[in-house]
Amino acid sequence: MKTELDRMAIGLMILFCMIWGVQQVAIKLASTGISPVWQAGLRSIVATVIVLGWTFVRRVNVFQRDGTLLPGLLAGLLFAAEFALIFIGLQHTSASRGVIFLYTAPFFVALGAVWLLPQEPMRRAQWAGMALAFAGVLILFGEGLISSAGGEWVGDLLILIGAGFWAATTLTVKATALIRISAEKTLLYQLGVSALVLPLLSLILGEPGVFAPSPLVWASMLFQVVIVAGVSYVGWFWLVRHYPATRLSTFSFLTPVMGVLAGGLFLGEELSQTVFLALGLVGAGIWVANRPG
Repeated sequence: MKTELDRMAIGLMILFCMIWGVQQVAIKLASTGISPVWQAGLRSIVATVIVLGWTFVRRVNVFQRDGTLLPGLLAGLLFAAEFALIFIGLQHTSASRGVIFLYTAPFFVALGAVWLLPQEPMRRAQWAGMALAFAGVLILFGEGLISSAGGEWVGDLLILIGAGFWAATTLTVKATALIRISAEKTLLYQLGVSALVLPLLSLILGEPGVFAPSPLVWASMLFQVVIVAGVSYVGWFWLVRHYPATRLSTFSFLTPVMGVLAGGLFLGEELSQTVFLALGLVGAGIWVANRPG
């Protein structure tokens, strides 16, 4: 494994952050013709097939007994709850706001690690980063409460709770036997369980499913399952195998930046000064928290 990032790794991380930021836009565009939870379920189903194909090509054995079934099922249920909340939340708020709230997840992880992962103590920089991000969230959420756009705060809150479930999934992986298995198997637990749970939840909620298919709707869905769940996930696995994850994680602050810009560019969302202020605080918080100790 290389100890530093070369130009190719840096270029790939910037590309993946762009993809992960734009996916919020793709979700909103696809939601004009596909119900949100049903959309999330379809994505998990196709992504499961893609990752299984990757494990076959790489000869990664994901079916051996290793005592990870129960924590794997828990991680899958948390993952399903996360995406149900995100996809529903984006029906009530903008993609640019949603991506900022979503990327508070690393700070929920850091906070939970204080109790669940005592072997990973919080550094002062991490506390400072968390304070910056929390300030950004308070400012943005406060704007949603007083905004004339009715119900925007509901979407903000749902996505913020979804970020909490994302953090809970990460902590489950770190604090259980899942930490000892391959990243591919861990991801398959999450995708496989959500591929079963989300379509069932969609039926319970009475969603119409695919109700207004159009070329734009299907293109947005194709982007999610092929580019996001296929290209970016497989590319991430490759990067983690060849470069230090701590170095790669420093790029995470770029994703909300890309998401905010994509919302304004592709959806014409109004980017207020408050949005940019919150983005700056959350992005700075992520960067400060991920600086090498």
